[in-house]
Amino acid sequence: MSTTETTVTGVDFVCIPTSDHDRAVRFYADTLGLERGKRWGERPATEFQAGNLTLAVMDPSGFGQGEARPNSAPIALQVADVAASQAALEARGVIFHMSFDSGVCHQAIFSDPDGNPLILHHRYA
Repeated sequence: MSTTETTVTGVDFVCIPTSDHDRAVRFYADTLGLERGKRWGERPATEFQAGNLTLAVMDPSGFGQGEARPNSAPIALQVADVAASQAALEARGVIFHMSFDSGVCHQAIFSDPDGNPLILHHRYA
């Protein structure tokens, strides 16, 4: 066991890769309606607030990390009413892959313009 102790106290942000920073900013701000936060200086990265989680939309090529590849695991975005939120996003051109009710929660799965999977999610309990 290491003699150095590290205590993680939380998650500050989650990165969402994009190959087109400006397009991603429009999607997360205008289509999803998330509150825009700070841009990372002149770098192709902008933060958005989703409740208590910060989503950092970033083009990894601007950080010397190669090409953007979509995340493989979805981010579940909490909403009060999945059906109403899904209808509002469909009216803005978002295409949903599927929606289902597990009895514990209601989910509707879609992707951002870069193919990053996202979920509208409402837990009943």
